[in-house]
Amino acid sequence: MVVNSDTPFESFFETSNEMVNKLYSNIHWSQRGNFMSVPTDCPQRDERLGWTGDAEIFAPTAAYNADVSAFYTKWMRDMRDGQSKEGGFPDIAPRIEDPQDGAPAWGDAGVIVPYTVYRMYGDIEIIEDNYSAMKRWMDYIGSQNPSYIWTKRVNSNYGDWLQVGADTPKEVLSTAYYGYDALLMAKMAKAVNRTEDHKKYSELHTNIGNAFVKAFVNTTDATIKGDTQTVYVIAVAFELLPQNLIPLAANHLVDNIKAHDWHLTTGFVGVGYLCPTLSQLGHSDVAYRLLLQDTYPSWGYSIKYNATTIWERWDGWTKEKGFQDPSSFNHYSLGSVGRWLFQSVAGIDTHEEGVGFKSIVIAPKPGGNLQKMTARYASIHGLIGSSWETNGANITLTIDIPVNTKALIDLSFLKQPLHTTVGSGRYVYEGELTQPFTQILDSN
Repeated sequence: MVVNSDTPFESFFETSNEMVNKLYSNIHWSQRGNFMSVPTDCPQRDERLGWTGDAEIFAPTAAYNADVSAFYTKWMRDMRDGQSKEGGFPDIAPRIEDPQDGAPAWGDAGVIVPYTVYRMYGDIEIIEDNYSAMKRWMDYIGSQNPSYIWTKRVNSNYGDWLQVGADTPKEVLSTAYYGYDALLMAKMAKAVNRTEDHKKYSELHTNIGNAFVKAFVNTTDATIKGDTQTVYVIAVAFELLPQNLIPLAANHLVDNIKAHDWHLTTGFVGVGYLCPTLSQLGHSDVAYRLLLQDTYPSWGYSIKYNATTIWERWDGWTKEKGFQDPSSFNHYSLGSVGRWLFQSVAGIDTHEEGVGFKSIVIAPKPGGNLQKMTARYASIHGLIGSSWETNGANITLTIDIPVNTKALIDLSFLKQPLHTTVGSGRYVYEGELTQPFTQILDSN
C-alpha cells in the first residue's frame, strides 16, 4: 500500500535510456515516500522531519512532478510558525526539536519555496502570506552582516552537505545564498507591486554581489575561493558575477568536472544547480556526461546497484566500503536533477514575464546517447508536451501547448535554428542537428 499526501502526480518523463528512466522513477518514488503532510527528509529512521534544506533544493523538481501548490502553502505556515522572535527561519518545520535558527541554504527555504510556488503556479497569494516573514528573515541576516558577507548567524552552518572530494568554503556558500535571497525578494516585491522594496532588494543583491566578488573572486581569471564545482555553480546561478567573468567561471567549472574524470563532487546544495547551470552556460554536453555516468560518484552508480529511490549520500553504499552509517536510502535531495530533466532535456519552462506557464518556453537540449524523449508537464493551464526523436544527425520534435497560453519555441540546436511564438495546439518540427550526438559524447 502506498500512502502520501494528495499531490496529484500527472506529469510524465521517459527516454530511450533505461538508466535515465530509472533515475526519474527513483526521484518520483522518493518524493511520494516523503511528502506526507510535510516534506520529510526520509521516511524510515529517527529523523522523518521537515528539513528545510532538503525541501528548498528539491522544490522545483517536486513542482514538475506533481501539483504541490497546496502542499507547500500549508508547509509555509509551519515555517512561519517556527520563525524565531529575531526573524530566523528554522532548520526543521514544524520546529519541534532544533533550538537553533536555520543555517544558510536551510533557513533560506522561507524565501525560496514561496518564490518557487509563485514561479510554477503564478500564485501571488503565497508571496503576500509570507511577505512579512521573508522580510524579517532578510533583516535577521542583514542586521548582523553589514559587510554583506554572511558569517554571523550561520547557526549549524552545514555547508554543501555530503559533498564528495570537495570542500566548498562555507562563507562562500552562505554569502551566495544571501545574494540569492535578495534576488528572489526583488522579483517577488515586483510581482506584488512593492516598488520601494523591489528597488531595495535589487540594490541589496548588487551590493552582495560586489562584496562576493571582492572577497572571493580573482577578477583576472575568475577563480573563486575553494575552486569547487559548487562555488562556480552558485556564483553563476545566483547572478553574483559580472558578465565578463561568467565565461571564465564556466571554463573553471568544466575543467573541474573533467579533472574528476567527468564526475560530480557537489553535495545537497550544489547538485540542484549543477546541470541547469551547465546548460545555461552552453555546456549541456557536460551535463549529459554527468547524467549518464554509472561509476562512483553519480546517480547511475546507485542505480547500477539496484536503487529504487534516491540515496542520501553518493557513498551510501559502495562496492569497496559497503554501507555508510548513518545513511538513508530514501532521501530525495540528490534527486533535484529532476528539474533539469524537465527544463533542459524536455525543454519545458515558464517565461519569466508570464509565470505559472501562462507564457511557456519550449527549449529542449537533446544530447547524450538518448535517441528519444517524451515528457508531459501538468501545468495549471493544462498538459504541456515535448517529445523528440533523433538518429544522431536529424531530429523530429512534437510540441503540445494548452489552450489560452502561448509559447516561445527555441530550437537553437538545429543547423537552421528556429525561434517562433505560437498559440495553443500541436506542432511538429523536423531538422538537422548542428553537431551529431556521437561527436558531443566523444569530445574532450
